[in-house]
Amino acid sequence: MTNQHDTQKHRIDAARTATKLVRGGTKRSLFNETSEAIFMNSGFVYDSAEQAAGRFKGENDGFIYSRYANPTLTMFEERMILLEGAEAARGTASGMAAVNAALLSQLKTGDHVVAAKALFGSCLYIIETILPRFGIDITLVDGTDIDQWKQAITQKTASVFFETPSNPTLDLVDIAAVSDIAHAAGAKVIIDNVFATPILQKPLELGADIVVYSATKHIDGQGRCLGGIVLADEEFVEETLAPFLKHTGPALSPFNAWNMLKGLETLELRVDRQCDNAEKIADFLGDHPAVKRVIYPGREDHPQAALAKQQMSRGSTLISVEIDGNQQTTFDVLNRLSIIDISNNLGDAKSLITHPSTTTHSSVDDETKAELGISESLLRLSVGLEDVNDLIDDLGYALSKQST
Repeated sequence: MTNQHDTQKHRIDAARTATKLVRGGTKRSLFNETSEAIFMNSGFVYDSAEQAAGRFKGENDGFIYSRYANPTLTMFEERMILLEGAEAARGTASGMAAVNAALLSQLKTGDHVVAAKALFGSCLYIIETILPRFGIDITLVDGTDIDQWKQAITQKTASVFFETPSNPTLDLVDIAAVSDIAHAAGAKVIIDNVFATPILQKPLELGADIVVYSATKHIDGQGRCLGGIVLADEEFVEETLAPFLKHTGPALSPFNAWNMLKGLETLELRVDRQCDNAEKIADFLGDHPAVKRVIYPGREDHPQAALAKQQMSRGSTLISVEIDGNQQTTFDVLNRLSIIDISNNLGDAKSLITHPSTTTHSSVDDETKAELGISESLLRLSVGLEDVNDLIDDLGYALSKQST
């Protein structure tokens, strides 16, 4: 006989996105609270010594220690599983913890990793600096060039890693095409989907094996806390990822997981509004005489506009813009802004802007930055929820001073 809980779970599993974001994964305690509870405890007690022994052997269900699993974390993970269309997931203390775990949990000395060159600075550091320390060979490619992927991926390749859109130049990688190449060689495809969000792009449906997020960004979306998550099939998560996380300890705080749950409730609404604003701002910037170049996947002048339409539902909440000037000119534009904040975070309800060359990618050498198009006049704008006309006025004032 099917109980009420099972029936409700089936109905949520089959529900539309907005419903999953509000109700997915919810488990109520005996107090039947409306909002999800925060279980801040580190440990759990057992009814008997026999139950404790069975729990550690995996013979009965339940929690052992919050470094392994926790009721609040589990709710966040289950809601993300529903949203992403994954079989399993594990939360982590930060987005970089998620990237690191997705890679190192499955790699060993002698393995080969192929990654796109256009990566967030810390991701590039893991690929270029940390992995080789463990005897893992790496090859960096132009992620937009399918021929380079074909040449780089071999039978020794264990993992493929890339962002799409990339940080900060918003280059796109053809997920389906690269996944086909990687799978033919037996390699797993890991995608950092933070710029697209799970609302705008579904990498698993396009062939990826593993998806990672910095939940600090759009998922929290209000600058409150750090968090990350890795999503994949059950075999990878339970047999490879979970033991790695259990014994290395990058555990997500239950309080932060609760914040992520609250953020997910409004994720679709926020991303849609942010995309509305971003589209209008991108058009404004594209026509401004002080702007050398605007990069936005939702515009027809993006070099990969056709691919953007193929694998993304909208153009993202991020815009990159190159000012017609040098670094000081670009700094002057930043310093004249009064509504948009200078910050290296992104995906926030507040509009944030940064100068990647001296912030998020400051550790990248000048030659690589030049190759990637990260010039001294490039800015990355994360569009928020403010009135779009106020944002345009703010940008217009800052740019008009420059153009005169």
